[in-house]
Amino acid sequence: MARSLGRGPWTTLFTVTLPQVRPAIAAGGLLAVLYALSDFGAVSLLRVDTFTRAVFTALGSGFDRIGALSLASVLVLLTLLVLVIERSTRRRGARYARTGSGVRRTAPTHSLGRARWVAGAAMTIVSLVALGVPAAAMARWSVRGLSRPGSIGEVISAASGSVGLSLAGALVTTALAIPVGLYVARHPGRLARLLEQAAYLAHGLPGVVVGLSLVFLGVSVLLPLYQTTWLLAFGYATLFLPLVLAAVAGAAAQAPPGLEEVSRSLGEGPARTWSRVTLPLTLPGVRAGAALVFLACMKELPATLLLRPTGMDTLATRLWSATEVQRYAEAAPYAVLLVLLAALPTWLLTVRTGAAGTRERGHPIPASQPVPEPAKVEP
Repeated sequence: MARSLGRGPWTTLFTVTLPQVRPAIAAGGLLAVLYALSDFGAVSLLRVDTFTRAVFTALGSGFDRIGALSLASVLVLLTLLVLVIERSTRRRGARYARTGSGVRRTAPTHSLGRARWVAGAAMTIVSLVALGVPAAAMARWSVRGLSRPGSIGEVISAASGSVGLSLAGALVTTALAIPVGLYVARHPGRLARLLEQAAYLAHGLPGVVVGLSLVFLGVSVLLPLYQTTWLLAFGYATLFLPLVLAAVAGAAAQAPPGLEEVSRSLGEGPARTWSRVTLPLTLPGVRAGAALVFLACMKELPATLLLRPTGMDTLATRLWSATEVQRYAEAAPYAVLLVLLAALPTWLLTVRTGAAGTRERGHPIPASQPVPEPAKVEP
């Protein structure tokens, strides 16, 4: 519409397109800033002094709990400040939806001509640099790392620890998220919004802060659970609860509540209605959320370092320990196996959600092919 009224491409971009996509840009920027504040692995390997690295160093090397708590408090305040700034940028009363139903049309395609070779070469170079260089380096170092005596047993032990802890974290997180997600979807209100916002606020906290908080909780209150699998699983649930909560709430919102009412009207109790009607309807969202949590737990490092059971290692902790002392050949097998194990739930989610561009039976759907109309049956 802006172009039809005489606006040029750049004017339309800055006055129409960018204001419409501003919420998405703000949300993406918020996620990027929160991730940068909470990141520990990359900054630790690159020896960059950040709050997360300083908190872990104060607690792990100097056993300075008061100093670690002070640094963690400042990090929490920074996180809250970022959330407040992002919330203040939302314009009250701003409308982002279309004013009419619009006309459905196919997006136009433009031929690149000879420039397609340049574009293809640029994409190939980016893919080779982003994927080929790390893959070649990990393969070369893995051959050297696996040649050490006993290295295969260490890798298998770390892999079993990662899988076990990730499964426990996914189980606890899913068990806590299902009732909250169903409540948010079925009973929207102030309490539901409060529970949902509390879960997302905890998700925005750095892992080292959550781990440090649970260390104090375990030492002071829950001493029998300190350095056990279940306390670490609870830490995973604190960090990654929204991953399952959003999936469960979305699946439950799309499930007709009338089916549950029909079940109750036929004499079924709340428990049987939940197990036979509600749970099967929300099971796709539960599976997707659990897979995301499993993937996130597999890669999580600072909370795992602080809360893992004594003597238990994971792929992430072994990778960090080896690279901390620059033993890259020893670290390479853990990195390769971590990538492979993390890629499995990603591939399953891609296939399940149809993001790979395939239909139910795996046949490709051409972008330009119209959807066929159902055949008319003559009486």
